Amino acid sequence: MAKQIEVTKIFNAPIEMVWQVWVDPELVKRWWGPKNFSSPMANIDFREGGKSLVSMQAPKEMGGQEWYSIWNYVKIIPMETIEFIQSLADKDGHKTDPTKVGMPADFPLDIRTVVTFKELTDSKTEMKVTEFADFGIISNLAQIGLEQSLDKMAAIFS
Repeated sequence: MAKQIEVTKIFNAPIEMVWQVWVDPELVKRWWGPKNFSSPMANIDFREGGKSLVSMQAPKEMGGQEWYSIWNYVKIIPMETIEFIQSLADKDGHKTDPTKVGMPADFPLDIRTVVTFKELTDSKTEMKVTEFADFGIISNLAQIGLEQSLDKMAAIFS
């Protein structure tokens, strides 16, 4: 089986609102990145074949470095699935070698990401994010980072 990290979370919000946190740049900026990280930039081109550019910034006490990612959308089925290829990039949205931005040599160049949505009730939605990649020596940190990002996402609805 291919290596992957996966997080499933139930949100106290209707499916349309949970979907919107992937579409609205201001909402993406509220949740992208682990705890204590900020997201200064989210240029969202949410359509099949579109490319979004998002950034996450470490807190000052951790050096304040800003990392950029591009999300190349492969498949979008409204209220059901978002599939995109996530890659590290420079500030202009050009894909870059992860080692050039301080990642370990075994960090993946491309991360196939699949987000699925399931309406549980009118006011509860289950969302699952699966990142199909081997994160190598930082696999544990990648898992924790995704969990913390989704915790920040859940806070939008509380």
